[in-house]
Amino acid sequence: MTIVKAGLIQMSLKGDAERDTPEQIRDKMLAAHIPLIEQAGKAGVQVLSFQEVFTQPYFCPSQDKKWYRAAEKIPDGYTVKLMQEYAKKYNMVLVVPIYEEDLTGIYYNTAAVIDADGKYLGKYRKTHIPHVGPGFYEKFFFKPGFSDWPVFNTAYVKLGVYICYDRHFPEGWRALALKGAEYVVNPSATVAGLSQYLWKLEQPASAVANGYYVGAINRPGVEKPWNIGKFYGSSYICNPRGELLVTASEDKDELVIADMDMDMVQQVRDTWQFFRDRRPETYPLLTSIG
Repeated sequence: MTIVKAGLIQMSLKGDAERDTPEQIRDKMLAAHIPLIEQAGKAGVQVLSFQEVFTQPYFCPSQDKKWYRAAEKIPDGYTVKLMQEYAKKYNMVLVVPIYEEDLTGIYYNTAAVIDADGKYLGKYRKTHIPHVGPGFYEKFFFKPGFSDWPVFNTAYVKLGVYICYDRHFPEGWRALALKGAEYVVNPSATVAGLSQYLWKLEQPASAVANGYYVGAINRPGVEKPWNIGKFYGSSYICNPRGELLVTASEDKDELVIADMDMDMVQQVRDTWQFFRDRRPETYPLLTSIG
């Protein structure tokens, strides 16, 4: 049995989104995360993931150019460099979702992946960008990514990343599976209401359809001044059978940890044989319309 210990951190907003600068909020969010990162490291967590744009509020209810200043370079920006130090200190793979500045005026919703030795492995840029009101004006802030579904060969597991709204699109889940992912994390920022009942439905279903583990991370709390609703936390890890191994609370900062039996990935795929029975030659309609 090959066990990989996975952890997720969910965190409510620290600081004041009206008065603080993006840099001040970043520093407060990092200060709040570091004790939980250290707790995870001391508990033997091998793969640790944070929520979507984890150093900032979910600022997309606004269309305020102030938040462009929240973007950082990857891998040479402050946050990724700092997380490389913690990855190396605890021999822990880190998934670090932040607002990325590529070129001047070009920004992405991105997750950097850092290996257990502190080496930067690469990044995934959110592919599907919502723009629905009120509250989710993401196209004002993010350019759609075109990352070609990277799967990162980390020290412990073949790791994929999908980000928030991406989870509603089955194509990316399957692409990550076909490229060898054994564990896929989905850092999110989602509020109670229309999508909450889907939270524990879609991602376990995707885990089953693709035969891998899924880590789903959502922030808790209400973020002022926008007050678009309650971010309901409930971060969890599920196995390739769709069973939830651990679930966080709806309303508090929390680290959750689960042991993933990686042998189950092969066992489930051998049982269901979804990849053998695929018929891609019959699917041209999927890419020819739209």
